[in-house]
Amino acid sequence: MRKILLIDDDRMQYKVTQAHLKNVAGEKYELDWAETYEEGLELLLQGLHDACLLDYQLGPRNGLQLIREAMERGCRTPIVFLTAETAERVDLEAMDAGAHDYLVKGEITPRILERSLRYALKLGETLDALRRMATRDQLTGLLNRREFERIMVEEEERSERFGHALGLVMVDIDHFKQVNDTHGHSAGDAVLQEVARRIAGEVRSVDRVARFGGEEIVLVLVQTDRAAALEVAQRVCTAVELEPIYLTPETKIDVTVSAGAAAMPEDAASALTLLNAADKALYAAKARGRNRAVAYNETRT
Repeated sequence: MRKILLIDDDRMQYKVTQAHLKNVAGEKYELDWAETYEEGLELLLQGLHDACLLDYQLGPRNGLQLIREAMERGCRTPIVFLTAETAERVDLEAMDAGAHDYLVKGEITPRILERSLRYALKLGETLDALRRMATRDQLTGLLNRREFERIMVEEEERSERFGHALGLVMVDIDHFKQVNDTHGHSAGDAVLQEVARRIAGEVRSVDRVARFGGEEIVLVLVQTDRAAALEVAQRVCTAVELEPIYLTPETKIDVTVSAGAAAMPEDAASALTLLNAADKALYAAKARGRNRAVAYNETRT
């Protein structure tokens, strides 16, 4: 059963929508209701609904504002915009703001509502797939280099605006070329995938993990100083080393990684210099024997 959120300050509209959804053919829907801008935005950002029906008029503010705020805060729930107006301007503004479809209240029937929801859900799935292709590394499923660079610009601005620390950890698989040379490139791909999985398991949901290139992986750690970033880097090394990686049921290999940790503003004043600091720390970890984590300040001693 699909969960639908209605954001509308009119209780009668909730009852009408509930009746329409009970009379649709095929797939069944469960309707939740929020009657204020604030409550609706909070529920929408939780990401627990498959789609949202959003009214244009919401007291002193309107649905267009809510869509824009939700999108700015990362909402990906498909939204169908509802209004009593038939003006083309409202239609275009709603779609430009991020709505997936648009319905005039007086024209809604169970069939029209079901068709609009089905369209919005399908469009949402397609956009999610395209977004994933554009931002994810195909082999590991981690964020790709382009998305990492975009995130670093965003996090640098946030760090400067709010005075928050920003941690960065660069990770490199030790002796990765030997894996490819000894076992073949398919084995190298399998090792990279498993290492990526283990590393991703060591960070919080608010942090980001990306494939930087080749066998290098980078961790963007929000509100994290150098000491905390080093702790994450050490956990990553331990998680990778803890168990061998099985290439086949009979073939296993021991894999380790080296890691370098740095943070803004302790070690750098910009995203670029932060990346350079973490890279320098990674180089020091490799120079000191690999399978270890080194913080940027330790490279100067």
